[in-house]
Amino acid sequence: MEPNVIFVAASVALLIGLSKGGLGGTMGVLATPLMALVMPADQVIGLLLPVLMFADVFAVAFHWGHWHRGYVILLLPGGVLGVTIGTFFITNAPTETLQLLLGVIVLLFALYKIFEKQLLRWLTYRPHNWHGVAAGTVAGFSSALAHTGAPPVSIYLLLQKVTPRVFIATNALFFAILNWIKVPYYSYAGLFDLALLRQMAWMLPIALVGVWAGRGLAGKIKPQQYEQLILALLIISALLLIFS
Repeated sequence: MEPNVIFVAASVALLIGLSKGGLGGTMGVLATPLMALVMPADQVIGLLLPVLMFADVFAVAFHWGHWHRGYVILLLPGGVLGVTIGTFFITNAPTETLQLLLGVIVLLFALYKIFEKQLLRWLTYRPHNWHGVAAGTVAGFSSALAHTGAPPVSIYLLLQKVTPRVFIATNALFFAILNWIKVPYYSYAGLFDLALLRQMAWMLPIALVGVWAGRGLAGKIKPQQYEQLILALLIISALLLIFS
């Protein structure tokens, strides 16, 4: 394995851990596009799912019982539908198309984060149950393709005006369940390369270090500064994926 792949994989494992540990979903979204710069997109999707699931255990444990069960129940049916559609796309699209779509999804995520406050300020919102199903569907689709399902769920939960603790815990539980849902779909699509997974198992302890570091750093660094850095990296990665 080439040194640049090892360096990027280690960085990605650390980013996933930091994100799940409490430094925010924006950091975690950077994982897939970074890995896709040094590996085929279809291999990256299957490789990162076990790392995400490993880190999910700690994210859920840290916020155990603080989630809103009703919102999770509303999000999950759409999540299953979105994963089904996303997997169908994966199994029928060439790697180059997946790489392009990955870049577009990441770029849209970055643009959403830049204009998030303005968008939420302009919306006049009246809650309906189908909004949770719709948000879950979009999240499931983008999560299946690129592990980037955070934006629709974040918008949905912010519009419900939940507390920060409930927001984080509900996100953690929903995506932990969604990642397990993706396992049989990814198996069907042939996205798990067992030899590659064994070769890259060293990413798991690095992710664990990231989880504990993220938990310790949460609240000690200024969120705006690190989020601006991550957004800049997201945009660069997205453009490289789109135009490479």
